[in-house]
Amino acid sequence: MSANYPASEPRPAAAGTVLTVVGESLVDIITDPHHPASQAHPGGSPLNVAVGAARLGLQTNLVTHYAADRYGLVIEEHLQSNAVHVVNGGATPTSTAFATLGPGGVAEYTFSITWEINGASLPALAAVDVSTHVHTGSIATVLPPGNLATLALVEAAREHATISYDPNCRPAISPDAAAARQQAEVFVAASDIVKASDEDLSWLYPDRTPEETLQAWLELGPEVVALTRGASGPVILSAAGRVEMAAEPILVADTVGAGDAFMAGLLSGLAQLEALGADGRHRLKALTLDQLHALGAYANRAAAITCSRKGANPPRAAELGPLPVPSPAQER
Repeated sequence: MSANYPASEPRPAAAGTVLTVVGESLVDIITDPHHPASQAHPGGSPLNVAVGAARLGLQTNLVTHYAADRYGLVIEEHLQSNAVHVVNGGATPTSTAFATLGPGGVAEYTFSITWEINGASLPALAAVDVSTHVHTGSIATVLPPGNLATLALVEAAREHATISYDPNCRPAISPDAAAARQQAEVFVAASDIVKASDEDLSWLYPDRTPEETLQAWLELGPEVVALTRGASGPVILSAAGRVEMAAEPILVADTVGAGDAFMAGLLSGLAQLEALGADGRHRLKALTLDQLHALGAYANRAAAITCSRKGANPPRAAELGPLPVPSPAQER
């Protein structure tokens, strides 16, 4: 039985939980029309999730690739300073994304990117083999040649780890919506937890509402599916039902990394509920609507903090605090 932590005191994300994130690292070069000088920041959805989860107390690996070039060194320093253990599987030039901020701080991207991890097949598999949970998404799940290796790692982890997925669609990189939709459904079916934005689902399935897609995805196999809707707040579905909440009232600096911070917050919350890993699947399946609402609010708060400051700068555990619901161990 796990140790109990009083609701008023912070508790670890989960003692012994090991998260491995599989996916791209890149440098966001951000141009803001209000500031003439561009700024370079480490980014990529999987990297952001890894950093966000590590800041919230999860022992985190990132299977990725970047080169020993100018931008690769920026990425490496960022990951090391946030205690993310790296499995680097590529030698091609470090990927970049040029982000232009528009009204409301919303970013539009153009990319120069490759994705391959064949240079670290064995270390990547070793990381996955000791993981409680594996997360992937975005470019790593659609861009050849590395997308096949990503799927293979997810399939290798499935028996002993829970899986999460965020499509985080990038039409500029994978413009074929039908192919992206087919690939997304493969990863949805392999996952226990799925998160997507309303923009993702409107692009993938233009003939139905995002919530209709969320329901359809729930029927493919995941236990929990979450929809982020920007200023409208998130929705979470499970077999227990549906919860939604309003967005946090904040002054938005920009939205870079907001969805990734939401994902990291969701994983941290689930770890605190001991609902990750093969041993936690029964808890994941049995989450109540109150627990789902608390998880959504927790992840929503992580995203809001990120939006309140420039760039993908997710909160640390001291800022976010513990998930404000009792863990299953406390309820017994």
